[in-house]
Amino acid sequence: MATVTAIRYNPAIRDFYNRLCDQGKPRKVALVAAMRKLLTVLNAVSRDQVPWQTEPLSTAIHT
Repeated sequence: MATVTAIRYNPAIRDFYNRLCDQGKPRKVALVAAMRKLLTVLNAVSRDQVPWQTEPLSTAIHT
């Protein structure tokens, strides 16, 4: 359910999911890939003790 919500409201996960669907992947396959991506991002946020950022770190530093 967290991934379904992320697909609706999180631009990074939504773009990733839509890109996979546009490439012809079945929706369930794209959903599981988005789950894995979300889990990877959440683990990295937890490991590094930094808040979630939708922008890559290199562009976030310059603004």
